[in-house]
Amino acid sequence: MIKRYAVIGLGNFGSSVAETLASHGSEVIAIDTDGDTVDRIAPRVTKAAMGSGTDVDTLRQIGVKGVDAAVISTGDDITASILTTMALRDLGVKDVYVKVNSRDHARVMERIGVTETIFPERESAISLGVRMRGTAVLNHFRLGEGFSIQEMAVPEAWQGQSLRALQLRQEYDITVVALHDVLHDQISVTPNPDDLLKDSDTLLVAGADKSLAKVAKLT
Repeated sequence: MIKRYAVIGLGNFGSSVAETLASHGSEVIAIDTDGDTVDRIAPRVTKAAMGSGTDVDTLRQIGVKGVDAAVISTGDDITASILTTMALRDLGVKDVYVKVNSRDHARVMERIGVTETIFPERESAISLGVRMRGTAVLNHFRLGEGFSIQEMAVPEAWQGQSLRALQLRQEYDITVVALHDVLHDQISVTPNPDDLLKDSDTLLVAGADKSLAKVAKLT
């Protein structure tokens, strides 16, 4: 069944989310108060409309009622985020994701029960800081408080060994989510635990930040 989404606020973040969802076959309703912005995204989504997300009648007329989830990206206006969330709830939208610009903004939205708050600037800064530490980490994705996924080069001490022999869950309390053979550009989402790791591989591992920091220092 095709999923239906609403994206309210079409700055860089909102537009990117809308286009990504649409490119994967979802129906996307994109909404913004700026007509030029709406016109630009219209060819790339199912429906683009000009209007305010804070008004429940406007959202109903646009067709937001019944969508599977909504994304709010209306800038640093906390009041607008709250009113838009309330309007979406009135229309029966259960999953609401909100882009926030500060910890206070996040706390307010979490208090009113949104599904998730996203703080792109902070998460990008954390990822950059991790990668700049001179470790084996290539990418770092924060999933929640104290928990992340990171892509890392295979430490020299692990090369030539299998995941089964390394027992990474027992030794480091991390889980290998996927293995990327960079040389052949092949990704194994469920890697064979008996395959030997190579220096041309990278690992996508998940775990607590403390555990990930520990393995990142192995090279």
